[in-house]
Amino acid sequence: MAIYAKKMLFILSKSTLDSVYAAFIMANGARMEGIEAEIFFTFFGLEAIHKEKMKKLRIPTVGNPGMHMPTLLGALPGMEAFATKMMMKKMEELDIPPVDEFLEILAASGVKLWACKLAVEMFGYKREDFIDDLEGILTVGDFYHRIDKEHTHIIFI
Repeated sequence: MAIYAKKMLFILSKSTLDSVYAAFIMANGARMEGIEAEIFFTFFGLEAIHKEKMKKLRIPTVGNPGMHMPTLLGALPGMEAFATKMMMKKMEELDIPPVDEFLEILAASGVKLWACKLAVEMFGYKREDFIDDLEGILTVGDFYHRIDKEHTHIIFI
């Protein structure tokens, strides 16, 4: 007899487009399979739910082995903007929504979105800096208490 995940908890600690979309797509996929899903945004991952910063997320070209280019080439002026534009164009072709719309879709599907209290305080943010669909601001301990059933999995992105 197969045992399936019943709840997925994602921890997003980075604000690069590839990390943000990985968390969003996995959480959305969980919901499509009838699995509960939650995302805990911490450290720089908070930028994905920050009303102003979410519009400026990028694809890193320096130190990103997935770019398959020398670091020096990735550091050239405009390279990060070019890579970001190309990825956004490809995602648009695939009908993948922009970050703000994707967050609305996630919240509407039942994905719970949480901000990390320590990171919020560390960066000097306030609740009103974040999207309206944010469930709340939790401590790490509070987030761990979200593991309230068997077959709950945590994925760190």
